Amino acid sequence: MMSPTTIQTVTLGLTGASGMPYGIRLLECLLRLDKTVWLVYSQAAQIVAQQEMNLQLPSSASMCEAMLQEKYGVDGSRLRVFGQNQWSAPCASGTHVADAMVVCPATMGAVAAIAHGTSDHLLERAADVSIKEGRPLIIVPREAPLSAIHLENLLKLARLGVCVLPPSPGFYQHPKSVEDIVDFVVARILDQLRIPHDLLPRWGE
Repeated sequence: MMSPTTIQTVTLGLTGASGMPYGIRLLECLLRLDKTVWLVYSQAAQIVAQQEMNLQLPSSASMCEAMLQEKYGVDGSRLRVFGQNQWSAPCASGTHVADAMVVCPATMGAVAAIAHGTSDHLLERAADVSIKEGRPLIIVPREAPLSAIHLENLLKLARLGVCVLPPSPGFYQHPKSVEDIVDFVVARILDQLRIPHDLLPRWGE
């Protein structure tokens, strides 16, 4: 089992699935918890971020990096943003791999590509590296209903040791807002990374 101090650098992939608030909140929490984040996002993720959060992610990775660094008050030692075809990014190679990776939210297209090792883009390649290097990989699939194809791809990933974590919030915490529901899911992701947090009280507390 990983110790709470093991995870320092996390590759975060944002795809075009609905559920962008989960990914952006996770980014915010990781930075607040003094982790380093390597961010990769798809063109479709830009559209979803605008639709769901009125958040404009620039197409240019360098412009996005500058914008997010200013937004969260961090520098390049804490947050890097890489383009989908930026094969020189450290997360593209097993010689310089992040401690863990999270794809949140994950489209079924990304799930299929990762499950079958096609690696046409940096996000998929980074996930492929995580699997081959035996590093923690968390997939947060956002789709409903799930077809047999989706389930087979997710099962394949689970059998490879990937954590499949659907964004299924619990309601025993009596959430009062959408933010509370988002935090529940983000908390479960942080738990899987063994990163301590205070997003919600523990069961029984």
